[in-house]
Amino acid sequence: MASRIDSSSLATLFTEARTHNAWQQADVPDGVLRELVELMRWAPTSANMSPARIVFVKSPEAKAKLKPLLMEGNVEKTMAAPVTAIIGHDLKFYDHLPKLFPHADARSWFAGNDEFIKVSAFRNGSLQAGYFILTARALGLDCGPMSGFDNAGVDAAFFPGTDIKSNILVNLGYGDPKGLYPRSPRFTFDEIARIE
Repeated sequence: MASRIDSSSLATLFTEARTHNAWQQADVPDGVLRELVELMRWAPTSANMSPARIVFVKSPEAKAKLKPLLMEGNVEKTMAAPVTAIIGHDLKFYDHLPKLFPHADARSWFAGNDEFIKVSAFRNGSLQAGYFILTARALGLDCGPMSGFDNAGVDAAFFPGTDIKSNILVNLGYGDPKGLYPRSPRFTFDEIARIE
């Protein structure tokens, strides 16, 4: 059984973590990006479908390809980030279920049911994007998650010839606190939850 993590770890993941818009010019080693994926892949998804697919945009050439696909307000901070992760979801995830969920014929639950495929891939890919952000924070990285980009353009540029659809971008690196805005408020428990 898992044990409660300490208050410092909770602060790293939640209460002290911030969305960053400015970045120190410090490299994020490829080994850290590999470790990030190696850890986040263990978190649960429905039927272990694991639809998330990730492209780490790091090279000048890849950044140049991404730049014209960003909304104007996202260009500067994304180009300044050491890495931008494009997190998408594979609409053909069900073809991998015989490997990932071998104890049932899970592929048959999805094959031919396009709406169920789309909803399941998006939901579970989004769930994995959340795990991705928490894992990045746990590894000492700062994150700047965002929408505000041309999804179709990103799909054509970074996932050509596939059934992968982009969902979210996450800038990664070591944030510059000078670029932080004052912390925005959050809902209280009673505003968003109840116990029945």
